[in-house]
Amino acid sequence: MKAAGAAVMLATMLLLAGCSGTKTRPAPAGGSAGAGRGHADSRADRFRDDLSRPQSSRYRDGNDSVPSPIDVSKLPEPVPKVEPRSLYGNKSPYTVLGQTYRVLPTARGYDERGIASFYGNKFHGYKTSSLETYDMYAFSAASPTLPLPSYARVTNLENGKSVIVRVNDRGPFHDNRLIDLSYAAAVKIGVWPKGTGLVEVRGIDPAHPGKELPAPAMVTSGHAGIYLQVGAFADAGNAERLAQRLRQADLGAVQVLDSVVNGRHVRRVRVGPLASVERADQVSRRIEDMGMPQPRVAVD
Repeated sequence: MKAAGAAVMLATMLLLAGCSGTKTRPAPAGGSAGAGRGHADSRADRFRDDLSRPQSSRYRDGNDSVPSPIDVSKLPEPVPKVEPRSLYGNKSPYTVLGQTYRVLPTARGYDERGIASFYGNKFHGYKTSSLETYDMYAFSAASPTLPLPSYARVTNLENGKSVIVRVNDRGPFHDNRLIDLSYAAAVKIGVWPKGTGLVEVRGIDPAHPGKELPAPAMVTSGHAGIYLQVGAFADAGNAERLAQRLRQADLGAVQVLDSVVNGRHVRRVRVGPLASVERADQVSRRIEDMGMPQPRVAVD
C-alpha cells in the first residue's frame, strides 16, 4: 500500500506495496474487528491514512497480523466487469527494491503458477496502490504486473479450491511471491493459516465472458514441485556452465531443460524440486549471494 501527497512522493510511494509477502501472526485477543464486510470503513474512522508519510512509518501497526478465523462462505465473490484503468498504480515500467516490473496491458491470457502469500490487519483500512481502501474481508489481491483494477481466478493447487479476486494493489515484492491475497481470499482457498500456498493465477477478461479456461487440475503435495529457474540460454555451453556451478554449490538437484520460446530453442537451468516454500526462499537467497539475479519460481 502506498501513495503520497506531493506529485513526486506520490509517484514513488505508489510503487511500494505494504503487502511484502511476510508471514502474519494472530492478532492479540480482542484487538481485531469481527468478520464481515465494511470493516475497512469502520476502522478507517479511527485514524487518518497520512499518504505523505514515509512507508516505514505510515502504518499504525509495526507487524502484520490476522483476526480470528472467519466464515467466508457467505461473502460474495466479485463479479468481473469492464472498468477503466486506475489513475494510480499503473506506471510501467517501475522499479522496487532493485527489481524492475512491467504492467501488463490486460489480464487476458495471463496464466502463471507460483507462491501466494496474504496480508491482513496492518494494512486494513489503508490505501492500496490504486488509492482504494484495502478491506481484508473482501476478495482482493495485489500483483506486481496485472493492471489495476483487473480480475483473476486463483486456485490452490494443493486442494483445488479457487476464488475470483479483484486486483487493486501492487506487490508482493519479496521472497519469490507471485500474488498477495487478501485475508478473506487466503481463508477461502486454504492459504491461511499456513501462510503461503502453491497457486495458479489466471486472468479474467470481463469483455469476453464465458471464455475463462477451466480450473487447473489439482496436484497433491506429494506431486507438486517448486523449482527455481536461474537462467535460460540459447547456447548449450552457457547453460551447462551455469548448471555445473549450481551443482558445485550443492543447492539441490539441477536440471537443464530444452524448450521452445517464441520459436527459439532455449535451455532452461532450474534447481529443484524443493521440499517447501521455506526451502525455496533459502535456496533463492543463496543463489543471489552467488552474484546471480533472483531466480524465477516455477510450480510443476
